[in-house]
Amino acid sequence: MTISVAEPGSPGAPAAVELSHLGKTFAAGAVTALSDVSLSVAAGEFVSLIGPSGCGKSTLLRIVADLETPSSGTVTVHGKPARQARIDQDYGIAFQQAGLLDWRTVAANVELPLELHKVPKAQRKARSAELLAMAGLGEFADRYPAELSGGMQQRVAIARALARKPSLLLMDEPFGALDEMTRERMQDELLRIAEETGAAVVFVTHSIPEAVYLSDRVVVLSARPGRISDIVATGGWDRRAGNDVRASAPFFAAVAAVRAALRGEDDDTVVAGRDLR
Repeated sequence: MTISVAEPGSPGAPAAVELSHLGKTFAAGAVTALSDVSLSVAAGEFVSLIGPSGCGKSTLLRIVADLETPSSGTVTVHGKPARQARIDQDYGIAFQQAGLLDWRTVAANVELPLELHKVPKAQRKARSAELLAMAGLGEFADRYPAELSGGMQQRVAIARALARKPSLLLMDEPFGALDEMTRERMQDELLRIAEETGAAVVFVTHSIPEAVYLSDRVVVLSARPGRISDIVATGGWDRRAGNDVRASAPFFAAVAAVRAALRGEDDDTVVAGRDLR
């Protein structure tokens, strides 16, 4: 099964992520996590992965990030092999665990990607201050990770992933530990940053409303071994309208379409369009 997309993205530009017949087997063949996954994510596109627990969503994201090696198939990031994209730091990444460095302050953690790229100190500090203010953590810039709650640590990790305004963001349940109001604010900020920078986003979530609100397309994976069972095209609205979108009839229709896809049901609800080919 091959799913491709022509929009958004510049004509002729390489896809942000290109997966071809990807498979992953663990433990000497005992567990097949993914099977024959082919997917193209265009530059500037926001794609969410959703499916039952254990279906391989996080494994798929880790393969794109070159943190796991596929057993079969290929993956490229902006036309490069995944390994080269990792070496070149072509993406920002935020996983379920914050992964902060305990010996660095909150601000220094956010500044780390900029420091590695030799961004001048004054620019690093200005960018970290901007991101921490966005995350509601400006007053904690000089604290250390151990002094923060789990949700606060995750907000720092998200800020760090956004530090370089990357052209691709890989995100695995990044908002799962946040309270609902902060989660919605971070969703809107992520959309704003993605729009401003033109970054593509591949986003793993268990939340159907979150996937629908954020995404251009929601990719539905089957139970293990994970395969693409359906794709629901969403986002036929101005997301900057915020809660107005979340209370709209098209939004609820799209949520119903994704829910039906997860259950393996046919659903004729009209959304922005379903793309499965």
